[in-house]
Amino acid sequence: MKPLHVEICDVTLRDGEQTPGVSFTCKEKQDIAQSLSDIGIEIIEAGFPSVSDEEKRTVRSIVEMGLPSEICCLSRCVQSDIDAAIDCGVDLVSLFFATSDLHLRIKYKKTREEMLDLALSMLDYTLDHGIKVRFSAEDASRTDLEFLKTMYREGAEHGASYSSFADTVGCMTPVQMYEVVRELTFELKNPLCVHCHNDMGFASANTFSAAQAGAFQLHTTVNGIGERCGNASLEEVLVALRMRGGVDRYDLSNLMSLSKMVEKYSGIQVSKTKAVVGDNAFSHESGIHIAALIKDRNTYEYYPPEMVGGEQRFILGKHTGRKGLEYILASLGYTPGPDEVTRILNRIKTLSEAKQSITQHVLLSIIAESNHEPGVGLV
Repeated sequence: MKPLHVEICDVTLRDGEQTPGVSFTCKEKQDIAQSLSDIGIEIIEAGFPSVSDEEKRTVRSIVEMGLPSEICCLSRCVQSDIDAAIDCGVDLVSLFFATSDLHLRIKYKKTREEMLDLALSMLDYTLDHGIKVRFSAEDASRTDLEFLKTMYREGAEHGASYSSFADTVGCMTPVQMYEVVRELTFELKNPLCVHCHNDMGFASANTFSAAQAGAFQLHTTVNGIGERCGNASLEEVLVALRMRGGVDRYDLSNLMSLSKMVEKYSGIQVSKTKAVVGDNAFSHESGIHIAALIKDRNTYEYYPPEMVGGEQRFILGKHTGRKGLEYILASLGYTPGPDEVTRILNRIKTLSEAKQSITQHVLLSIIAESNHEPGVGLV
């Protein structure tokens, strides 16, 4: 397939940190930034410098790491925000402004024309200081499309490097996203970015649909953390790009370790059933599945766990079959006869139905109960 023409801007250090209760230390942000850069992420949004002096120092420290990734930060259409970004020495400023009539009326009490004039004046100010600008429409998904086109056209004519479309409240569906991005990119004079939130669970799907429709810069966060229900998940988007988008330049082998790092630093636990990095992503209990996997891993694994730094696991429980049990017993160096396999299997099912987890310790106890001394037959 022809590879999708895209780049990634990861916003874990900014929008991810806006998850309620999450605050990263400077060292934690540096660790995450280093890992993102090692994966090959092109742009890292390091923070929002105007939030505090410490945030500003942290963003500057990430700039000074000298990573191959470009460093970006967020700024309102406020001169002091832009000055803080300039002081940090970032490569790119994400200059954001509301464009929906709802936000204009409630937040800014401005007309469309007044917001356009303000945004363009701050764009000019930033460019005059030698920093690239991402011209970012907040609540773009609820904005009149013709007005949005006008904003983007004027921004591009003034020299914005990117136009950015934010689905701020996660109200888009993948089909809607595809259609809107196709229409926008048909007329745009600069690359389009998409920033998707997950309020209906579509953030990663919307992001990939946007890429298929012609969006260039895709915004993500590790583990999909972020405000409310979070953002498009970095690991989901990268795997989709590899498996369905023909994009193979990113090193995905550290996705699992990066996920664990962000889980630890953020305190936001990853669901066991989370795609790509959840504990159950490559875990199998069903006897039918395990029997097939033993013969060919492609039967029930679309992509290999090693690709993302994971590993295949067979779990014992009520759905376990003989072949799966025999395989696990053999991996422990134990080869019981058919009758004993039956006894062990029945005991596993009984315990599992009573909500007992079948850990290796429990399995060894079951084996010992089956007319063997503890440890006999084990290598």
